[in-house]
Amino acid sequence: MLGEQRIKQVTDRVLSLSQADQTEVVFFGDTSALTRFANNYIHQNVAETNTQVNIRLVLGKKIGVANTNDLSDEGLSKAVEHAATIARFQLENPDFKSLPTADEQGGISHGTGFVEATAEADPELRAKGVGAICSLSDQKGFKAAGSFSTGVQELAVANSLGVFSYDTFTVSNLLTVVMGDNSSGYSSRTSKDVRDINAEEVAAEAVGKAERSKNPITVEPGDYTVVLEEYAMSDLVDYLAFMGFSALAVQEERSFLKTGEKITGGNVNIYDDGFDPRGLPISIDFEGVRKQRVELIKDGVGGEPVYDTYTAGREPGKRSTGHALPAPNVYGPFPSNLFMPGGDTPKDKLAEGIDRGIWVTRFHYLGVVHPLLTILTGMTRDGTFLIENGEITRPIKNLRFNQNVLEAWQNAKFSSTLSLQKGFIGGSMVPAARIEKFTFASGTSF
Repeated sequence: MLGEQRIKQVTDRVLSLSQADQTEVVFFGDTSALTRFANNYIHQNVAETNTQVNIRLVLGKKIGVANTNDLSDEGLSKAVEHAATIARFQLENPDFKSLPTADEQGGISHGTGFVEATAEADPELRAKGVGAICSLSDQKGFKAAGSFSTGVQELAVANSLGVFSYDTFTVSNLLTVVMGDNSSGYSSRTSKDVRDINAEEVAAEAVGKAERSKNPITVEPGDYTVVLEEYAMSDLVDYLAFMGFSALAVQEERSFLKTGEKITGGNVNIYDDGFDPRGLPISIDFEGVRKQRVELIKDGVGGEPVYDTYTAGREPGKRSTGHALPAPNVYGPFPSNLFMPGGDTPKDKLAEGIDRGIWVTRFHYLGVVHPLLTILTGMTRDGTFLIENGEITRPIKNLRFNQNVLEAWQNAKFSSTLSLQKGFIGGSMVPAARIEKFTFASGTSF
């Protein structure tokens, strides 16, 4: 890591080089390491340290963006020149108001996302975790593949209107797929603190799923009561965020979010909080604005979307909620530390009372069918089981689903425990869920 003072020297230098009306400098530093394994053996261990400086220049209402990882005076000067050239040839953006000002910054304090143990994690630590998985997989006659990653990031943002913000954060993730001749099992754990990841627990879950899913039977597609584990639920939450929790999606009328209207069952709540230490907290966004807690769905009622400075400037009385992504981007602001509070049912009791249903470990090959109707399609994977008379009985072949997410949550029951899952950007803390009507459109041969 370069540290706050060294990074500020870089951002100050860029600001001094720019002659634009407004200038923004985003510094992102990443030190990451990854241990990969397949066929019960480690086959790759890599580490990378990189820095990137993203420069946004504003000339009137014309905006240019350039980036570099060359922190020398010459490298920074060239990047400023490139951004200025790009800006001069752009069309004016009539909706652009301004970069954030110092008073909009919100008084930055460092968040709770950094853990020294994760930043200092070494190959031996990761190899030990991977070894626990490969050993158990080999003992049971399976082949395990996956990865164990650890990393530390620095984010700093400065602009010519007086903003300077800095935060650092860590993330670790262990995941595996354990495979047999006609079965597979999945498990993963994510945390800002690598010491929270129990490799033996990951091994037992994935190997156990692979054992129980041998010789799957075929079931007919149709509507089933399902239990979705946290892996599957995090996919639904992440895709919901992608489809409609951004203010840009709302402004462009391609979002399902209807503020003040009932859109799900009354027990559904989703919020984003960049300071909540249970997730993967980051205290600032890529404009240097302090993150605010945003109630996206409250007791089944649509809340407010997340804003960056640009989208807030398009609506009277709005201010950024601290959810900007690096410029330029087509997605607009995005929530990165999502939480979906659970219910009062233990996870192992969610199947009780189901005469014939399906237990889903996770999804893959997800795609958006209709964002306004929140319809997703995808397939089950790595542990799909039949529920009969309230008990998990037999493994079944995978199924493809087509499902309206908000409709699925009209009559859902949620587990009392939550699990942190790595998402598109950041993470989501979600429960497992029982859903009374979930539509499977077709089956597979495996």
